[in-house]
Amino acid sequence: MNSNMPEDKGFDQTLNVLKEGYDFVMSRNKALGSDVFETRILGEKTICLTGSRAAELFYDHTRFRRSDAAPKRVEKTLFGEGGVQGLDGEAHRHRKAMFMGLMGPDEMTEIGNMTKKYWKEYFEKRDPDEPVELYEAAKIVFLNVACEWAGVSLLGEDVEARAAEISDLYESPAALGLQHWRGRRSRSKAEDWIGGIVKDVRAGKIEADSGRALYQFAWHRDLAGELLDEDIVTVELLNLVRPMNANSVWVAMIGLALNEHQAEARKLKDADSEQMEWFIQEVRRYYPFFPFAVARVDMDFEWEGYTFKEGTLTLLDLYGTNRHPDDWVDPEVFMPERFDGWQQTPFNFVPQGGGSYDFGHRCAGEFITIVMIRETLNFLVNDLTFEFPPQDFGFEFNDIPAVPNDKIRIENFMLK
Repeated sequence: MNSNMPEDKGFDQTLNVLKEGYDFVMSRNKALGSDVFETRILGEKTICLTGSRAAELFYDHTRFRRSDAAPKRVEKTLFGEGGVQGLDGEAHRHRKAMFMGLMGPDEMTEIGNMTKKYWKEYFEKRDPDEPVELYEAAKIVFLNVACEWAGVSLLGEDVEARAAEISDLYESPAALGLQHWRGRRSRSKAEDWIGGIVKDVRAGKIEADSGRALYQFAWHRDLAGELLDEDIVTVELLNLVRPMNANSVWVAMIGLALNEHQAEARKLKDADSEQMEWFIQEVRRYYPFFPFAVARVDMDFEWEGYTFKEGTLTLLDLYGTNRHPDDWVDPEVFMPERFDGWQQTPFNFVPQGGGSYDFGHRCAGEFITIVMIRETLNFLVNDLTFEFPPQDFGFEFNDIPAVPNDKIRIENFMLK
């Protein structure tokens, strides 16, 4: 068999990854005519994959591992050290179960109700004569939702400052210079804050609600029957709070879609919950969120004539997979109705990763995302009137996560 992968020529493509962002894999996929190619990133050989068939391979836990895949700069900002994203095998399944135990229907209903409550409270307190940036507003609303749901008190906290701190964790991993170091500083502050709460729970100074993540994580035991280290509990609690706060990126893209696709937006006035979800899923497919998932080859193997060597860094193109022409009709067209009767697989729609929720590395919080964004869209369409003033709706494909430049400003708003 031919074991030679198509190759992206050049000594090292790290700067091009930073320059091109979400387009990096897609552009080479088209130029090379292959869903698999080899390049060099961060000084090492790297395999890039795109499309549902390649995604199915990437999420084969017998062939790929996560334990040493994420760059340290990502661990130091986005994920934290020792969290579930870097585990494999039985340790990963056991830790993942801790998260999945929170994802029942009652919990989703509660999150939906909290989301609606905090959006209403936010606009009740705002001066209607002052414009609102939806992206920044969502950070505050969603931090309130995340902390109340997780059982973390915000009493006495500067919520805006904490929201900015948490958002630094997902705005800085791909950044260079000062922004990256701001993310590391914010990670330290956030871990000090949450870590202090965990310590107080274990010391009996805080009585945590046994039904909340704070209690369940603080008293969770690992496979050896030992309580998780307090630092690990802290990281995992932030692995709930941070992604819920990061849904503010989707709110910005919802606002962008309401402006860019007004004919589709008008249909939402009379839409049922199913049609609302079509719109949300098309936003998640069409617009960028995070560009790649990362793993390392865990054993030598061959796949479709290509040789994968143990230890090789491997990227799955999330954005490109959601636009792959083998999986999507007219992928460059915003068309919510494509989700009418659509059959999702664990690999053809991967805005927050793919594979199994329960046993794989697909984001456990994807259920939460849908609930929070559905309630947000319903609020914007049915509970609030507003206008988009002239602004820059554009975004940069090398800005990760990509957020419209003026953060989706609205004005002349009024609660119905």
